[in-house]
Amino acid sequence: MSLVDLSWRNMKRNFRLYTIYFISMLVGVVIYFTFSGLMFNEDVVEAIQNKENYKTVIFIASMIVFLFIVFFILYANSFFMKQRKKEFGMYLLYGMKERQIATMVFFETFFLSAISVASGILIGGLLSKFFGAVLMNLMHYNEDISFAFPLEAIASTILLFALLIVIITIQSYFNVRRVQLVELFHAKEKMDKPFKFSFVLAIVSIILIVGSYYTITLSGDTDLWKDHFNETLMATTVALIVGTYLFFRQFSGWILQKMSQNKNYFKGNKMLWISSLRFSIRGNTINFTFNSLISAIVIFGVGFIAVDYAVKADVVKKEFPNHLAFSTQDNETQKQIEQIINDSHPIMAHETITGIRTDKISDRKRYYSYPEYYTEEFTLFPESQLNAIVDLREVGSKINIKGEEAVLLTRGIDDPTKYKSNQPEMTVLGENTFHIVEKIRYPLLSIPTAPNGETNKPQPSVLIISDEAFEKLKDQHTLSTYEIYQIEDAKTSNEVSRKVYDIVMKTDGAYYSAFVDQYSSNTESSSLILFSVAFFAVIALFALGSVIYFKQLREATEEREHYTILRKIGVGDKEIKKIIRKQLLFVFLPPLILGLLHSWFLLYYSVILVIKDLSSLTTIIFSVMGLYVLTYFIFYVSSISIYYKIISEKNTR
Repeated sequence: MSLVDLSWRNMKRNFRLYTIYFISMLVGVVIYFTFSGLMFNEDVVEAIQNKENYKTVIFIASMIVFLFIVFFILYANSFFMKQRKKEFGMYLLYGMKERQIATMVFFETFFLSAISVASGILIGGLLSKFFGAVLMNLMHYNEDISFAFPLEAIASTILLFALLIVIITIQSYFNVRRVQLVELFHAKEKMDKPFKFSFVLAIVSIILIVGSYYTITLSGDTDLWKDHFNETLMATTVALIVGTYLFFRQFSGWILQKMSQNKNYFKGNKMLWISSLRFSIRGNTINFTFNSLISAIVIFGVGFIAVDYAVKADVVKKEFPNHLAFSTQDNETQKQIEQIINDSHPIMAHETITGIRTDKISDRKRYYSYPEYYTEEFTLFPESQLNAIVDLREVGSKINIKGEEAVLLTRGIDDPTKYKSNQPEMTVLGENTFHIVEKIRYPLLSIPTAPNGETNKPQPSVLIISDEAFEKLKDQHTLSTYEIYQIEDAKTSNEVSRKVYDIVMKTDGAYYSAFVDQYSSNTESSSLILFSVAFFAVIALFALGSVIYFKQLREATEEREHYTILRKIGVGDKEIKKIIRKQLLFVFLPPLILGLLHSWFLLYYSVILVIKDLSSLTTIIFSVMGLYVLTYFIFYVSSISIYYKIISEKNTR
């Protein structure tokens, strides 16, 4: 029998063992090919405004996905090697050389990889339309996406997974070299012993976790985080990780130990599942800790990015409320621009505003928290024009000021303030002094933009003064005039913005800002990040589920003889299933609960308390948590089924 035949027979004989390996690789190929396919899909690329940025993000995401897959597959392969030590020992005993065994493993890996790559590319290509449509929907684009099998994506997938086969073969060879013949007789011997737990360390674990939570609650304006941010972040992270480890190593073990000392310990099936858990707690500590921390990271990451995606559209709407705003052009050019706009996005409202430009004001720290984001010159507008823009946008509150009173307009980085006393004074245009009575977030003229998404120019500094004060000054100083338009379906006005921008910017120093420029840039970037993070979360969830599967596969195999004895002494299948459910509940539930708690504290104090005016915020976060719990529940139910099948195998033969 050749090594190829032997490899094929091994795969058929160990079908269940290889199924999760095959599925893992298949999912990896599908996800990687999805990213690569989207990078070269002509329909998607055509719809994207910032094409180079899109390709860069997708390429980086696909590489991260591939590296994650590499580490996970290597973990799975390491597990298979350990499970097959007895088999490899038998081969060595019969005279096979280490190189021949490694070659056999290579053929097995090659067969699995070839099938998974071919199937993954086919499935990924068929799903390309769906995933492309999802991405377009996230970006709010109405583009039709076709099925695609780009040659570049196929070639890169085959090359990278060929590299993975080589890496797996090398790992397998070194694993085979470490196999000793004595392991033929001891490969399945269980080494775990009951572990003695420390009450002191159990309490320390709770103190570390609670202390970390308390430190997180102090984030924001406290001196601890302001003055020692890096040190506090590092200390909190370390305390949370160590506390989580000790929680599973000591606290949960201590709880099990106390349960075993309870007078009801021998009633029902408590003794059976508690004693099994006490034996395995040492070996499960790392897995529990890893699952809990990864769960927290996944929930926090997806929740944070989902909120960021939801918030960005709202932020852009607030910070760039003018669909189109630019310096007034001559009459002929103005008519040309309006014709361009009306051809595709009819004008709903239009207002011309006129302001007085001041000299540079160096001491702007008195007025702005971050003066570097605003122009050194101020533009003075009368209150009536601001009120007219409020009517035009149908957003905001009108103001009423008199004499030398003034209102300072800011962007989101500056907090709104009402000055009842100690009103800041501003002297402009000679000896004209105004008293600022209020600072409000309402960009009359937002940050200058460009169709490529750039916003590297400062926002015009705007001071609103009373109508009577403006009338006194306007004839003595140079005026600046701006056109503000609200148009239909501004979210799709990219082409209009490009044309108008090219016309307006022919004049040196002209001002131009369009809602769609920043909306497209922000929406595309946040959509790409959300899309990528969602895939990373799927991979992480699948990896967690697989790790749990591998662990239960090993433990169920080791426990098979114990359950055979239980059946012989009269324990029925119904009772055995109860024991398995309770035992696995302890494996799944504590890591999940701790992961949810970790992520909740992180999300609540870094997102929920910071972003208070988004009504759907908690809905988004609870939806993410709910999906995660649902996925975990599916893993739990499937693990019970797998565990029961394994321990029942010997009785069915």
